[in-house]
This record gives sequence, C-alpha cells and structure tokens, in this order.
Amino acid sequence: MKWLRKMECNLKANKAKCNCTYEPCPRKGKCCECIAYHLAMDELPACAFPPEIERTYDRSFKRFAEWVRDSDRTR
Repeated sequence: MKWLRKMECNLKANKAKCNCTYEPCPRKGKCCECIAYHLAMDELPACAFPPEIERTYDRSFKRFAEWVRDSDRTR
C-alpha cells in the first residue's frame, strides 16, 4: 500500500505541547501510545481537556460531554 506510511513520533515537540500533569506518566509525548491507553480505559487523554479539568484526572467521556455542554451555554 503505497499511500500507507509509518508515522514518526516527534517526541520532543509532543512533550512540549503535552498538558498531562500526571508526572510519572511513561507515555508523555508518545501520543499514539497515550491515546491507545486512554481509549482502552474508556477515557480521553489530557489533551482533550482544558487545564482546570485535566488536573482533576477525571478524563471520562461523561466529563468531556459535560464540559462541551457547559461551554456551549457560555457562548
């Protein structure tokens, strides 16, 4: 498959943008691993949330939906 290419992970750039506050996290900057891990846990990664919610470590789909709903009310 000519169109299928292996994506390379730019760890340094990814780490610089990662807003995860869980310090012993072994997946920081490894977005593919991070997303796969969190989806397997039925949750979203830190980058799906604003800092005030990310810090609570409630990364559930329910919390994400509440945030989106509440964000729509303030617009």
